[in-house]
Amino acid sequence: MKLIKNTLVAVDFRESTDNVINNAIVFAKKFQSTLTLVHVLPDKIENEKVGSLVKKAAEDELARLNENLKSEEIETGKPMLKFGNYADRIVFAANEIDANIIIIGAGEKLNKDKYQLGTTANNVMRESSMPVFVIKHNQDLSHIQNVLCPVDFSSESSHALNNAIAVTRIFDANLVILSAYTPFQNNTITRVDHEEVNEQRKVEQELELNRFLENHNLTNINYTKEVVGGDPAIEILKAIEKHQSDILFMGTTGKSGITRILLGSVTEKVTREMPCSFVTSKKEDFLDFELKARDLEEYYNAAEKLYEQGFYQQAISMYNTALELNFSHVPSLKGLANSYEKLGDTEKVSKYRQMIKNVLEQFQNFKIEEEIRKTMNR
Repeated sequence: MKLIKNTLVAVDFRESTDNVINNAIVFAKKFQSTLTLVHVLPDKIENEKVGSLVKKAAEDELARLNENLKSEEIETGKPMLKFGNYADRIVFAANEIDANIIIIGAGEKLNKDKYQLGTTANNVMRESSMPVFVIKHNQDLSHIQNVLCPVDFSSESSHALNNAIAVTRIFDANLVILSAYTPFQNNTITRVDHEEVNEQRKVEQELELNRFLENHNLTNINYTKEVVGGDPAIEILKAIEKHQSDILFMGTTGKSGITRILLGSVTEKVTREMPCSFVTSKKEDFLDFELKARDLEEYYNAAEKLYEQGFYQQAISMYNTALELNFSHVPSLKGLANSYEKLGDTEKVSKYRQMIKNVLEQFQNFKIEEEIRKTMNR
């Protein structure tokens, strides 16, 4: 069963392409996703003969990379060769295949360069409405251990957190949820105890963070919460270093601070420095479940797998689909009761346990009636 239907992987055939491909393979296997490669060439190449040679070379390289994916038992879409503006065509290709996420390399900047994030990746992040996964040059993400997700309680950071939770579950990693507030700075004009004010701000921020997290399924997730006062960009970078974060999840628009639009100073400071690989989110989660099932048992088995992985809401959907095929399927009813128990919905737990009891009683009554008929027919 696919947890992510379609992933677009942008490749530029540079040295870093192998690392992008290798990490894309890791995620495709973890999330059972279809990978589609895309490469973009300039819109116009003056010399027609040169243009034909370049096009043929690009097609051959795409075909080679695609075969490499297939050799890893990855389901692939038809490789795409586009012409024009790099970022624009990559986003266009993603929309064309209805991708759930775009994977792209950060670029190959020199260590001495002030900004480590490449122009193309930066522009794709700006233009794309879907999540964008930017992979740091030479970073291996096959064993993600530490995940960081800063939030500002906006819908964008909610999507970012959902994506962070999904990766944390799949990799059995540790998640740090960071929330930053602006500390009060004392001055000579007002006689205010700035330490007392900041302590109150921290308490209020912690309360709002707890309310925000109530809407997210953190059951069986190894996570910690951190509330800090200071410049959001600086605090994020400090947290990445402190926790040795392998991957960062951020919203790209939001109320203020951490998830400010990419043109703003906060997110720009963090992403341009490329302290680690990161995923940006705007209006969508990247999880998009797809199951090509033929019978009840396949739906039930898929639901059981989702339950085991901690995706309880998605498991509920699969259990319900199984029940549409057989409304008295007791294992699916038990699965619903267990899932709602994990989510803390006691009313639904009672409902489905009562349904199980009713179904079993009906089965028992049916058996008794059958025995009576057999006795009478002797």
